[in-house]
Amino acid sequence: MKISETYLNSVLLIDTQTIEDQRGYFREIFQDQKFGNIGISQNFVQDNLSRSKKGVLRGLHYQEPSAQGKLIQVIQGKIFDVAVDIRKGSPQFGQWVGLELSDASGNMIWIPEGFAHGFAILSETADVIYKVTDFWAPEAEHIIRWNDPAIGIDWPFDDPILADKDANAPTLAELTTLPEFQS
Repeated sequence: MKISETYLNSVLLIDTQTIEDQRGYFREIFQDQKFGNIGISQNFVQDNLSRSKKGVLRGLHYQEPSAQGKLIQVIQGKIFDVAVDIRKGSPQFGQWVGLELSDASGNMIWIPEGFAHGFAILSETADVIYKVTDFWAPEAEHIIRWNDPAIGIDWPFDDPILADKDANAPTLAELTTLPEFQS
């Protein structure tokens, strides 16, 4: 496993090792001790699977309270995955990082609590699995407009397929329920 820091502090790109032979391949996608050794020692309480078609954009989602850290991996297809620092008082507040994740690369992204998350589907379909550190709480769910000009995410397309709640989300400046930065 190879760990790379991203532009945003605490958001990590994780490259897994793939062992291939004539039968196919093997890839370890989670091992508690190894992740603990790189500083990801949170207790994961739920695994999610999302299947989407090309052109879909999901996000930017977060929970507050009941913030969720997310360990995200694509098991089929390719996505453009985005994390936005939304921690009040953070020196990187409102800044974002975007990375391509795919089944072919086997890479993952760790997005800790205090970040909004979204992704866009680049392949015909994509299956995304993610482990989360807190349960989904609909009353704590918040959404930031995917194309908020103050954030300025460089999405791979301009006219995505969106859920109504994502299309009609407020901007970051309009939100009052944001996590606090803990230094």
